[in-house]
Amino acid sequence: MANLSLPSYFAIFSLLFSLISAFNPDSPTDRRILVILDDISLKSSHSIFFNSLTSRGYTLDFKLVDDRKIVLQRYGHYLYDGLVLFAPSADSIAEGSLKLSDVLDFVDSGHDLILAANPNASEFIRNVALECGIDFDEDSSAVIVDHTSYSVSEIDGDHTLIASDNLIKSDVILGREKIEAPVLFRGIAHSINPANSLVVKVLSASPAAYSANPNSKLSNPPTITGSSISLVSVVQARNNARILISGSLDMFSDRFFRSGVQKAGTSVKHQKSGNEQFATEISKWIFHERGHLKALNVRHHKVGETDEPSIYRINDDLEYSVEVYEWSGTSWEPYVANDLQLQFYMMSPYVLKTLSNNKKGLYHTSFKVPDVYGVFQFKIQYQSLGYTSLSLSKQIPVRPYKHNEYERFIPVAFPYYGASFSTMAGFFIFSILYLYHK
Repeated sequence: MANLSLPSYFAIFSLLFSLISAFNPDSPTDRRILVILDDISLKSSHSIFFNSLTSRGYTLDFKLVDDRKIVLQRYGHYLYDGLVLFAPSADSIAEGSLKLSDVLDFVDSGHDLILAANPNASEFIRNVALECGIDFDEDSSAVIVDHTSYSVSEIDGDHTLIASDNLIKSDVILGREKIEAPVLFRGIAHSINPANSLVVKVLSASPAAYSANPNSKLSNPPTITGSSISLVSVVQARNNARILISGSLDMFSDRFFRSGVQKAGTSVKHQKSGNEQFATEISKWIFHERGHLKALNVRHHKVGETDEPSIYRINDDLEYSVEVYEWSGTSWEPYVANDLQLQFYMMSPYVLKTLSNNKKGLYHTSFKVPDVYGVFQFKIQYQSLGYTSLSLSKQIPVRPYKHNEYERFIPVAFPYYGASFSTMAGFFIFSILYLYHK
């Protein structure tokens, strides 16, 4: 260590600091976020959104796309817990210093991503979205046009300025407070595969919307139309990483946040759009301030005992319990649900029980071990919209009765016992009568 130069000391200190401040499941909001911009002016034009993150305790590290010092990991450890890509027109990041594979590895490692595009979206941005199960319209000149749900507002009102209130109905994703004002959106359309259960539409277009070039006549029918158009989608990967894909970068701008909005065909004029509330609430979900679950104190034991055995016997009565909590943004609160199920599993579930809860985080159930011996698993695979998945499993062997554990006399066999003894008694009486009476 004595021969290390000052830059080496600085690199080691930076690494140690990043590890200390890295994502901790016990405190999900203790995080560092890398923000990549294609123009430094976005830092001021989108300042309200960035300030909402810093006010909630996030540390933002701003980088331009041509910064050659952009590094997501060093010495095998990730320096950031979240990535915000506000660089829709960037063909590459720092001339290849940050590749598509680096972004995908970042997500595959359980980290979160926010990506915003616009009509100038590059192949790099499109490929990132495609790998996440989202397909932007291939026509680079096309934007979303809607002649029924456009905004009549102070911002260059035309039919490409969408005022959408087609929000997902999920308190865990968008919060319990209803977003009253429509959300302003100007950008490109994307579609998702209905068979992909990991991608969820959060903000959708109206049935009258379509994707086309507004400055030219339609020569062919639009490829994406109506409710198949998604404006904003989210992905929760199987490793609980969360991704937000938006076809509009302007949606996060101060201008859209502060603008009044009046949806065409309505007389209600809102002094402020729903963009700020929408962006704030969706970012809380993306960065695990809501819907983040953890399980503690998994226990199982025989009824009437407290110690966990190393093996069960067939037909034993047992009890199983687990504590589940949800991160509220500041502390862990009891998670209350009625759809948490336990499987007692060997090749297939032999027992499937819905766990009862005491509304204080404790889930429990009891059941009889099946009359089958082998190696079983206590297994919980819990998935609910907007919540991180829980995957709990623990093996436990089940043995048959030992030879000295069977009952001496089986109650159901009493008729057979009676028949045997009555036959012997009858034979004895018959023998006496036959031998001594002529």
